[in-house]
Amino acid sequence: MIRDLGIAKKVEDIGFYAGFVGASYMLGRALTSIFWGILADRIGRKPIIVITTLSSLVFNTLFGLSVHYWMAISTRFLLGFLNGSLGTIRAYAVEVCRPEHHAIGLSLVNTSWAIALIIGPAIGGYFAQPTEKFPNLFSTDSLFGRFPYFLPCLFISIICFVVLISCIWLPETLHTHKVHNKEDQHPESLITYLSDSKEFDKQCSTSTKNKGLLTNWPLMSSIILFCITCFDDMAYSEIFSLWAESDKKYGGLSFSSEDVGNVLVVTGASILLYQTFIYPHIAQVLGLINSSRVATATVVTCSFILQNNSVPQDQRATANGIATTLMSLFKAFAPAGAGIVFSWAQKHQHASIFPGDQMVFFLLDVVVLFELIWTFKPFLDIPKQTSSS
Repeated sequence: MIRDLGIAKKVEDIGFYAGFVGASYMLGRALTSIFWGILADRIGRKPIIVITTLSSLVFNTLFGLSVHYWMAISTRFLLGFLNGSLGTIRAYAVEVCRPEHHAIGLSLVNTSWAIALIIGPAIGGYFAQPTEKFPNLFSTDSLFGRFPYFLPCLFISIICFVVLISCIWLPETLHTHKVHNKEDQHPESLITYLSDSKEFDKQCSTSTKNKGLLTNWPLMSSIILFCITCFDDMAYSEIFSLWAESDKKYGGLSFSSEDVGNVLVVTGASILLYQTFIYPHIAQVLGLINSSRVATATVVTCSFILQNNSVPQDQRATANGIATTLMSLFKAFAPAGAGIVFSWAQKHQHASIFPGDQMVFFLLDVVVLFELIWTFKPFLDIPKQTSSS
């Protein structure tokens, strides 16, 4: 897309400009995630999910219609600015599960990301530039000829529309009233019992009710772990696509967009299988922290559980909003920084130490090492109810 927008004067500069498009979304999300979290704790989870899904539908469609570099950046920024669903959904996942099922509940949130890794790259890789790939179906004079990246964005917007309609049947989990006897509950109040369980909420709030969120070290240390993991994930995702599609003379693989899509489909499928069928059993045997040290794919789920166990329900969405804000800042810097480093690497293919792309992947490994170190004390402070469960 950057190539077709004509902003990059040299092939080696494509990564530089692509990084800022990726960063614009994360910057927008960083500016408003705490606001969305506070709002979700005030008015409920469902309204925020509906509003942000609608905004995703609108601005994702506009992104596909971008004809200038600054339009692409602006629509991506607004897409992130109006997206407050991530932290809200993590809070929602905890509130519909009993404490003993939090691992599988939040693992399913990550599984949904794995499904997105299958569907998203496939749609992007197969349907971008449809007039070149399917000349019998799309003419160069059609809408899709003028906007070669509109078709995959249209597919994603249709998915958003289906999700928006399904929100009609989504129950609200934020309740301010107390639960009394189970016998007095109506069937529709089951989620009230799951979300406002006296046992778990009392356990969560005992050590945190008198603390501010920013001074709650169990919360903040788990958020930092989450941010480091997301930084590495975002930087790797940015670099892999650029590296795989770059020419072999620049150290790349000369893959097509379809090839990259196929690789990411396999990656997403493996994460899907692991998170659904393997991780819950590993977590039971090794525990949250040890399973994260063994496999990086489990760190995000582990940090989700630690974050939500560090605060009571009335602070949960706000806490997740803080996590999303800090994570988005890390993810905003990651693609921009990765793009700059990748662009530099392509111009230094013959360096004596870590030539070209080797330096890029070496720096990613350094981040992973720091991530591992952070899982040990005194850096990571585990909430009592998590360590005892």
